[in-house]
Amino acid sequence: MSELQTAPVPRRNFELLLLVLALGVGFAAFYLVGSATDEVDHTDFIVEMSILSGLALLLHVLLRIFAKYSDPVILPITVALNSLGLAMIHRIDLSRSTEQSFRQLIWTGIAMLIAAVVLWALRDHRNLRRFTYIALLVSILLLLLPMIPKLGVTINGARIWVRVAGFSLQPGELAKITLSIFFAGYLSSNRDLILMAGRKFGPMQFPRMRDMAPMVIAWLVSIGVLVVQRDLGSSILFFGLFIVMIYVATARISWVVIGLLMVVVGGLFAATTMSHVTRRLNTWINAFDPEVYHAQGGSMQIVEGLFGMADGGLVGTGLGNGSPYRVPLANSDMIIASFGEELGLIGLAAILMLFLLLVTRGMRAALGSRDTFGKLLATGLSFTLALQCLVIVGGVTRLIPLTGLATPFMAAGGSSLLANWIIVALLLLISHNSRRPMSGSVGPTDEVATPGAASTKAVKTK
Repeated sequence: MSELQTAPVPRRNFELLLLVLALGVGFAAFYLVGSATDEVDHTDFIVEMSILSGLALLLHVLLRIFAKYSDPVILPITVALNSLGLAMIHRIDLSRSTEQSFRQLIWTGIAMLIAAVVLWALRDHRNLRRFTYIALLVSILLLLLPMIPKLGVTINGARIWVRVAGFSLQPGELAKITLSIFFAGYLSSNRDLILMAGRKFGPMQFPRMRDMAPMVIAWLVSIGVLVVQRDLGSSILFFGLFIVMIYVATARISWVVIGLLMVVVGGLFAATTMSHVTRRLNTWINAFDPEVYHAQGGSMQIVEGLFGMADGGLVGTGLGNGSPYRVPLANSDMIIASFGEELGLIGLAAILMLFLLLVTRGMRAALGSRDTFGKLLATGLSFTLALQCLVIVGGVTRLIPLTGLATPFMAAGGSSLLANWIIVALLLLISHNSRRPMSGSVGPTDEVATPGAASTKAVKTK
């Protein structure tokens, strides 16, 4: 009997084709915006799309060199979302005579260049496991930075920003990456300890009290973010991230049940004792109350966003033909409502489908990863994108209270762009390592011997 090794296919040409289509979506969006608003000078449009195209091709070339077996769909989807966000921010700038789109372009360039550095310098995601506890220290530092006097600033009631050399940064956006690295490293190293038998209630096996320390710490950190920084969105994101990763590590539903109970306790505590949470709940429940609508920090942007999406209907008013500028923060917190008005339900559903595809490709990389650390890291990073979209869309449509999270790759904000492009670079590396041909020996950090989906073997029997 002899074995014939079927080599994985890099599929970089397919990625290039999708990348051209993604850039075409951006070009079309900018053209429609300029046509609808009678914009005469197309310099901004040409410059922005040329820079984005050049950076996208740079990343594509780097993938051909350093990660040629990476997922061919992740980069084109990200470029499409980023270009649509730039087009919408440019459209709102034309109505308000602002220059937010130029700042967004600068941050896009910085974010994509740093993603390129990650691809070039890291090569193998497993190297990050060495920095498990350093990642924890960096996470704590990032969360504490906004609390430093003269460095941290309060914007819209939340103290989650730092101002350096005239630039405002949100360190918590980077903390979601370092926390994912810490959780992945800790859970992959201590999985057997966490799985120690505890009490059994019905069909569920609950952990011992001593093994619940990591979840309690994560819960306290989330409550601390909510109390000190007054940031509901980040609090939900951090604790939700830990629940998902510990469930993936242990496959025990009991951890999810305990986590949800802690969420309920924390939510009741916040709703009854924290004025900013109470006010946000009141704004959500009584959004159409005239007093709430006209109050400072009230429900005006939620209501206007709902009316804008209703005006867009099924097919939308067309890019440049609506009035999303009536909504406060239309280019950041409420950019989903802006797309809902001008692209309609169909266009908004297409955008959400792109996010769904991006998350599923990240999860596919997690499933194919040959090591536990990679599985957990890809799962955590993918889940941060999924939870952000869920919280944002739920808030804009008034399904849940509106939070301050930014729509990945689309909303105005440099910190979010930077963090999410780094996430994309890490997912590309993990997918590359899961699909590349297996070497003759297993490395010291490989804990799972299951080969990736792309490393198939054709067996020929004589």
